[in-house]
Amino acid sequence: MRRTCAAILRGTVLTVLLAACATPTPKIAERINALLPADVILLGEQHDAPDHQRIHRDVIALLATRNLLAAVAIEMADQGGSTAGLTANASEDQIRTALKWNPQAWQWVTYAPAILAAVRAGVPVLGANMPRPAMGEAMRNARFDTLLSGPAFKAQQQLIRSGHCDLLPESQIQPMTRVQVARDVAMANTLASAAVPGKTVLLLAGSGHADRALGVPQHLPHNLMTKSVLLHAGSAPFATEKAAGFDTVWTTAPAPVKGYCADFKAQRAR
Repeated sequence: MRRTCAAILRGTVLTVLLAACATPTPKIAERINALLPADVILLGEQHDAPDHQRIHRDVIALLATRNLLAAVAIEMADQGGSTAGLTANASEDQIRTALKWNPQAWQWVTYAPAILAAVRAGVPVLGANMPRPAMGEAMRNARFDTLLSGPAFKAQQQLIRSGHCDLLPESQIQPMTRVQVARDVAMANTLASAAVPGKTVLLLAGSGHADRALGVPQHLPHNLMTKSVLLHAGSAPFATEKAAGFDTVWTTAPAPVKGYCADFKAQRAR
């Protein structure tokens, strides 16, 4: 059945066949029903949790089948990349080219099912991340120090420290925090530009970007009804204060345990 569905997804333009390959579970339908109506839904994932990417695909299939999906914006591609000019039966090579996909940054196989689900349903997929060449300017731009409240900016700084295993020199914390804020602004601008009355724009991004108190929602227009979901892998430490930054939490199976800090420390020692 998996081989049959993969072949269908590569070659068909029929949404009904797409649904046959990736029918959302009743739980997903219930969860989405609880969020709607919404102009924007943010799914905040853990990048190494496979269940989270399956949820991406299922949510896209459900909203597309209901004709409620305006666009899918993704952290995994930069602004300027878009499948809007492609047909529903575009090849994977054409889709990667249109999105200017960087395989060194993101594994295509991880996100392909969700992206293909959108393209096959005729829904545009939009790169939402700030392009890498713009990061240097963002690091130097003090404007990004002022777009969050003082406590929120300090919280972002602490997340940069802990996210890099407390191994970064303190001189790098503020520039990297500015980049984080700038990326959130870029994603918010992409979502606002794609908004369509009566439909939903979906953002697929890391959970930090989806945090209502610190991330993308801080930079969205107030007139957009926004719902933010924390996808929580069961083995990850869970903090009540983190959950407070989201409208709801969807708990999934534990993700594989990986020694990121040990790997990061080894890389810095080379």
